[in-house]
Amino acid sequence: MSATPRLRFHPLLLFLATTFAAGLLATTATLSSVKTWYPTLHKPEWTPPNWIFAPVWTLLYVGMAVAAWRVWRATDDLGAKRTFRVFRAQLVLNALWSILFFGLRRPDWALVDMIVLWAILMMMTVWFWRVDRIAGAIWSLYAAWVTYAFALNAAIWNMN
Repeated sequence: MSATPRLRFHPLLLFLATTFAAGLLATTATLSSVKTWYPTLHKPEWTPPNWIFAPVWTLLYVGMAVAAWRVWRATDDLGAKRTFRVFRAQLVLNALWSILFFGLRRPDWALVDMIVLWAILMMMTVWFWRVDRIAGAIWSLYAAWVTYAFALNAAIWNMN
């Protein structure tokens, strides 16, 4: 951790905007199939109701942005650049999952994307915990949800 943490808030807005842009892209891909194709799939009994996804993802997106911003401000310039670069990469994989699963209706391809996303999230979880415990705790919630989503994606793929 640097001696003087970055306290500027405009980078937080950049993290939030980037996160919600990815979320908007994912939502756009999801809308095409969430009411038509998705209900026709066989799903495990532990599948959450559809209404829960929007509030959960909204909270997760805010948390992701805040966690990444906390790590960004607690590192030196090289660490800050790396934080934003890796953060954007995982967001691309996050949005790509929706495009693959819902947009293209390919749970198998989405599962492959999820494997790569999950590996990156685990690396980021360890890294965030080392830099900032609060960021690590917040990021862990996102990683836990993606772990659950990974299991759900695998079950849906297997059942269909």
